Amino acid sequence: MSMATLEARLRQEKVKKFEDFVDRRLKPDLVNAIAQRDNLFQQQKTFLDLKRNIENLEKNGVTSMRSMVNIGSEVYMQAEVPDTRHIFVDIGLGFHVEFTWQEALQFISVREARLARQIHEYTHLIAGIKAQIKMVCEGIRELLQIPAE
Repeated sequence: MSMATLEARLRQEKVKKFEDFVDRRLKPDLVNAIAQRDNLFQQQKTFLDLKRNIENLEKNGVTSMRSMVNIGSEVYMQAEVPDTRHIFVDIGLGFHVEFTWQEALQFISVREARLARQIHEYTHLIAGIKAQIKMVCEGIRELLQIPAE
């Protein structure tokens, strides 16, 4: 086996290791981080909708209402809320807390700030993972001695 053949083989093994690292570690980490951030965006939208609804109830002075409630499998039934001044808010882990409108708005503002911080952290993490993928791909390009685009 010639020296050039041995070097080419070692180079191919290094390229394979780098490609495996990108495919088995970095890409799944990126997909997971994006999914987590999307989940946070959905929570943020839910709290924004709740805040808007509470503000509309306050503005219009609504103290009772009728609504259609999804009871599962897209089956709805009519519900009557005799007193809207107290609402139950899902605070996580399956727990719901009864709040007045003002307490709910305070809780929502705290939760929105926390969600914004978490979204920022995930955005930073995603950018870091993308940079790592780009750096590894650049290393592969150099190993294969392909000119830069």
